Amino acid sequence: MRHKARAGPRLLFLVLCAVLLATFSGRAEAEPTNPLLSVVRIEAHVPGDSRTASRLGTERAGAGVVIAGDGLILTIGYLILEADEVAVTDRDGRRFPAEIVAYDHATGFGLLRAHEGLDVPAVALGVSGEIEHLQTLLAASVGPVPAHPVQVRAVKPFAGGWEYLIEGAVFTVPPISEFGGAALFGEDGRLLGIGSLILGDAGGSGEAGNMFVPIDLLKPVLGDLLAFGRSTEPARPWVGIYPAEIRGYLVVSGLAEGGPGASAGLERGDLLIAVGEEPVKDMEGFFRAIWALGPAGTRVPLTVLRDGSVFSIEIESRDRHDWLKLGRTY
Repeated sequence: MRHKARAGPRLLFLVLCAVLLATFSGRAEAEPTNPLLSVVRIEAHVPGDSRTASRLGTERAGAGVVIAGDGLILTIGYLILEADEVAVTDRDGRRFPAEIVAYDHATGFGLLRAHEGLDVPAVALGVSGEIEHLQTLLAASVGPVPAHPVQVRAVKPFAGGWEYLIEGAVFTVPPISEFGGAALFGEDGRLLGIGSLILGDAGGSGEAGNMFVPIDLLKPVLGDLLAFGRSTEPARPWVGIYPAEIRGYLVVSGLAEGGPGASAGLERGDLLIAVGEEPVKDMEGFFRAIWALGPAGTRVPLTVLRDGSVFSIEIESRDRHDWLKLGRTY
């Protein structure tokens, strides 16, 4: 059922957006409760020999959101993944060194903590499970325009070609260009999500927009991330395959260098037909079938089509964390 927003709250929220934008445009002093003050700029340097350097670059920048009074910042994990140097900058242009606290591939979140001196209010976490279709929210990031009213087009699972699948991804329009680590705020100023991607089709809407990782995914793992730098749940089996959905087929578009798939003999252009006895035609089905086999280290049987011939191949999965070059700053 389509959500029909109430005129009163919608109007008040749009007025709030206008006030917040005017506040930062004029650089006037804002109230401590202003959620935009919690958004900071993140810059990370990643060594050239890192596993993700070729795909994500060695100089990365985006946004993050302060979520605790000790300078704890939530962002999208790829900004800080394998970084050896990280810094944050507040709205007044003050720059502070930071250290990486955690990275969680299952959700896509990353945590870092600014060193002493960052005087930025922490934002409260909302409930992303209450987001409704066509609801108006506020996307906030770094850049010339700090905040943008956006509308929810879909809330549904999202599968990414880096062996990534989440429930309840939030798709919004119009797109914002400074999406990496951007904050998604509700009408009450609480944090509902963190920006991850810009897409030509936001959640099947036919419109360009952004995908936000829902904040509810953080809550069950936050304790582990703070204590251990990662979740203590058994690691999922990782096969090092970058699949792509092309004309109803699932194609190997790339392979992680030195990863399980490459070591087993898979090649770019191979068509993935089945995982065990389970036929697969899309990334979501492919990932779910692999993860259902067991934890990292599980052997993954695949049926593959190459040059008109069908054959079977078995991949010895790994824990992705063992392949990444982590722990440079934590």
